Amino acid sequence: MLRAAAIAERAGVPSVSIVTTPFMQQAGVVSKGVGLPTLPIAEYPGVPMTDGSDAVAKKVEALLPQLVAGLAGARDAARTTVAEPGPRDVVHRGTLDEIQEHFHRNLWSDGLPVIPPTLARIERFLSHTQRAPSDVIGHLLPENRAATVWSIAVNGVMAGCRPEYMPVLVAIVEAIAEPIFRVEDAGSTPGWEPLVIVSGPIASRLDLNHGQGVMRVGRQANTTLGRFLRLYLRNVAGLRIPPGAGDKGSIAGSFNVALAEDESAAAELGWSTFGADQGFTREDSVVTVQSVVSISAPIYSAGTHALDHVRILAEVFGGACGYWSSIGMKYARWEPLLVLGPSIARVIAEDGWSKDALRRYLHEHVSITARQAETYALQVGATSYTLEAHVKAGVLPATYAASSDPGRPVPVVRAAEKIGILIAGDPGRNQSKGT
Repeated sequence: MLRAAAIAERAGVPSVSIVTTPFMQQAGVVSKGVGLPTLPIAEYPGVPMTDGSDAVAKKVEALLPQLVAGLAGARDAARTTVAEPGPRDVVHRGTLDEIQEHFHRNLWSDGLPVIPPTLARIERFLSHTQRAPSDVIGHLLPENRAATVWSIAVNGVMAGCRPEYMPVLVAIVEAIAEPIFRVEDAGSTPGWEPLVIVSGPIASRLDLNHGQGVMRVGRQANTTLGRFLRLYLRNVAGLRIPPGAGDKGSIAGSFNVALAEDESAAAELGWSTFGADQGFTREDSVVTVQSVVSISAPIYSAGTHALDHVRILAEVFGGACGYWSSIGMKYARWEPLLVLGPSIARVIAEDGWSKDALRRYLHEHVSITARQAETYALQVGATSYTLEAHVKAGVLPATYAASSDPGRPVPVVRAAEKIGILIAGDPGRNQSKGT
């Protein structure tokens, strides 16, 4: 909303953005990021979704003086800048403990100890890329700060990465700098947490774990790659928890460790790898970054036939996706990921199922009612959400408005090809997980 207001202001159209009290600090961060730190804002006190209709009416009426003042007030469109250290500036000298305290005070740390990014360490990282240190990968919202190769190396050092991880670090930032990724949404209230997926030969070269404990902190590559992304979102994009306040995740989780696939298991089954599913070959090294709003409970399934497993997967994986699917249905990039345990994938494949067959089954059998979709959307503030309106707007296929029956089932995922499938985990157990 504030970005739309900034566009209007630059076009000479006065605006006032209504922002609830809990979002006022974040609004200040976004206003500075769009270059209009004095963007007029009217503060709605409290949480409207938990206010009764009478309370909302009174509070909205009380906003009128702020709205009038904002529309009539003078504008200062000048961008204010805060002096930041130059790339080679020494920001602090002292003992290791003193350096840690300095980084904590300046909100440059994620709360864990960091490796001091000395010039010598940074240079070792830069030796693993042909990109110039000053190269700008993109600009990351909400603070609209330039994502440079130098800053990637700095945060890679701080996260505890090895210098040889640098090509993966650059690829991670290239992914999140793409506008379609919507990096600014990583600081929204659901507390979305990005997941790095590494495919191809580089996963083996860097010794990423794809087996037992694959999503657990412990292997250096998996852990530090995941930590790097969280640090980079904090230090460059500006997604900090209070007192920084760029990150509004209500009850968010910690960072995800990077995920790699058991590609040898996929090859044995004659299945394509996750990287190949993205349009690459098995010889290509690929980095994917996916936003994760929830992770399912461990999904245990047993049996010697594919249906024994896929029925359970549809029930539990589908349940984990269902609540947020009402919002995800609006976006073409709503792509849930199923991490299949190798033993489960083997039963499904040996029963004659391809990955595409599994996707089709999940698409056809994972559904919620139209009433649920619209009710769930209402809970997160989409007060005018209807499936019919989205079908008329061309956002959803016609099948989502096949009838007016509120009890009709609608697919949780818009299309079968949107479901990602990856083999990883303990080959000695019968567990899968969905994200």
